[in-house]
Amino acid sequence: MAKANDLTNGSVTSLILRFYFPMLLTNMLQQMYNIADTAIVGKGIGDTALAAVGNIGPLTFLVFGFSMGLANGFSVITAQSFGARNYSRLRRSVASSFLLCIIIAAVLTALSISFLRPVLHLMRTDAAIIHDSLVYGYCIFGGLIATITYNLCSCILRALGDSKTPFIAIIISTVVNIILDTFCIFVLRTGVEGAAAATIISQLVSSFICWQKIRRIDVLDISRDDFRGNGRLYIELFKNGLPMALMNSITAVGCMVIQYFVNGLGVAYTTAYSACSKFINLFMQPSCTAGFAMSAFTSQNYGAGKYKRIRDGLRVCLAIATISYVTLGSLMVFFPTKLAGIMVSGSEPISIAKTYLPICGICLIGVDYLFVFRNGCQGFGKPLVPMISGVLEMALRVGVIAAFIPVIGFRATAYAEASAWIGAMVLNMTAFEYYLRKSLGRHAVKHEKISSAA
Repeated sequence: MAKANDLTNGSVTSLILRFYFPMLLTNMLQQMYNIADTAIVGKGIGDTALAAVGNIGPLTFLVFGFSMGLANGFSVITAQSFGARNYSRLRRSVASSFLLCIIIAAVLTALSISFLRPVLHLMRTDAAIIHDSLVYGYCIFGGLIATITYNLCSCILRALGDSKTPFIAIIISTVVNIILDTFCIFVLRTGVEGAAAATIISQLVSSFICWQKIRRIDVLDISRDDFRGNGRLYIELFKNGLPMALMNSITAVGCMVIQYFVNGLGVAYTTAYSACSKFINLFMQPSCTAGFAMSAFTSQNYGAGKYKRIRDGLRVCLAIATISYVTLGSLMVFFPTKLAGIMVSGSEPISIAKTYLPICGICLIGVDYLFVFRNGCQGFGKPLVPMISGVLEMALRVGVIAAFIPVIGFRATAYAEASAWIGAMVLNMTAFEYYLRKSLGRHAVKHEKISSAA
């Protein structure tokens, strides 16, 4: 049997870094094979197909983000139970999470397929890419169960301090994805449906690997009894998971509005925006991973009542985010043309992209710090502020792009992103500091009472 990894004892820096790097490589590989998808589609089928795949991006973020938010929220309960050494509650939380995610996957699949066409029309999808957008969307959403299963399994493993298994799973699934992508598009000449099929199959592979590890963890020796009588736990899981899911979905709606304005500018702008979004998602990953590490570290130590360690964990994760900003933000500022040229071949989309990337590169620190503070709030089991910050992000995105796109054109999309990042970061930073000080204060009062009694 395998053992879970305890983040409540030992050197904070060492624990976080050992947890962080396998997870970073996992997330980077995920983004790399997304970029490989994009590059293979762009070079193998053309910029129009690339625009179609990119056009689906906000919709997949809406649906996948909702399911990922639920999985993250559910895993906070798992991590807190492990930190508190309440193994009965731990097993029941995992069992309940799997049951809920099966139901959620069925509902989301039905809804996303049913509403795909009308939503694409609402986004002003160009007639030149509507067919490929529909084909790609139907395939991706039809295989939603694979994505949701992987998200939940990886979140459970991270909650228990295991970041290595998802890394191994992604290495294998990335190789599978790239091989299948290349074979489908360049050999079978399947079009965008081949890229979608490759993605789904690779997700199934990674899900299977993570599930096999979960089955072998000693504290997760789940029996039939762990699936019964969990009504109150279902409510607790939803109370923690639903706000995070809504936060991701609300943020996705803001991205869909941006896509609406971009689509109105023409296919070249849709292509450029798709390429830029892929790079931003990739360059966010070191800080996004620091945020996941912050969530798992905060959850376990909050469950164990070791609040001072959370402050130390924050310092380590912010240092990681700062290094990431300086390194990757500089690439976006100084090499935008070369970056855009990796994925698109037309001179017009490349020219458009180089007006977008430097602005986002300068402001990337906003989203880098946002990941750390927002996940820290979630680790406390306080998902309400992150959800409110999602509303703020959407409001800032929509407000800025609506006000400035008639004045400065496509560059307004970059300023909309930057304002959303910075506004949400300030809100979550304030909330995190409040929750931590409140926990430390409660801890001090408890020890004072114990000392007085003695």
